Amino acid sequence: MTEYWPWWAGAAGLALLTINYAVTTDRSFGVSGAWDRVLHWRAERRVERVNAQFDDERVLAEALAAATVDQFGVGPAAPAVRPAPHGDARTPEQDARPPEAANSSLARLLPAPLASQVALLLAVFVGGWAAAVTSGRFQLRLDMGDAFGQIVTDKPIAMIGALFVGGVLVGFGTRLAGGCSSGHGLNGCGRLQPVSIVATAVFFGTGVLVSFLLWKVI
Repeated sequence: MTEYWPWWAGAAGLALLTINYAVTTDRSFGVSGAWDRVLHWRAERRVERVNAQFDDERVLAEALAAATVDQFGVGPAAPAVRPAPHGDARTPEQDARPPEAANSSLARLLPAPLASQVALLLAVFVGGWAAAVTSGRFQLRLDMGDAFGQIVTDKPIAMIGALFVGGVLVGFGTRLAGGCSSGHGLNGCGRLQPVSIVATAVFFGTGVLVSFLLWKVI
C-alpha cells in the first residue's frame, strides 16, 4: 500500500472534484449515469434539442398555454398589466423578460449537457492513465493480474465471461439503486441524503463481505 496516495490526500482530491463539478455544472455527477447517457448519445442529443427550445420560461409558458387551448378549447386569461410607477419607464420587452432566477431554476431541472458527461468519462480514463504513468506502474496486459488469476480464474475465456457477467450485475445494481458508488457515495453522502447513505453502506458492506469470502473461505 506504500505505492498509493495517503488516505487524506485521496479524500481531499475526491472532495475537490465533487465540489468543483457541482459549482461548475450546478448538478451532481455519477459515472454510471454518464456512461449510460453517452452510450445513448443520439437519443440524448434529441432531448437536448427539444429542451433548448424551452430555455426561456416565457416560451415554455406560451407552449403550455397553446397546449391548454388545444386540449380544452379555452385559453388562460391574460394577466393584467399594472401601470408602472411615475418615473419608472419600462418597455414591454423588459416586462416580458423572465427573471434570471427563474431561468436558473429551470436549468437545474434539466440533465447535464452531454458534452460534460463525455468530458467526465475521458477525465476518469486520462486521470487513471496519468497516475499509472507517473508512478511507473503503467503496462499493457491482456489479463487482470496475478491476484485475479489466483482468486477467480487465469483462463482467458473464463476471465472474459466472469468480467461480462460482473459488468451486467454492476449495471443492473446501479440502475436498481438509482446510482453508483460515485453518485451516491460522493454526491449523495456529501449532501447527507438518507437514500445515498443506505446505498453506500450496502455497496461497501457487500464489497467487504465478498472480499472476505474470496480470501478466507473460497
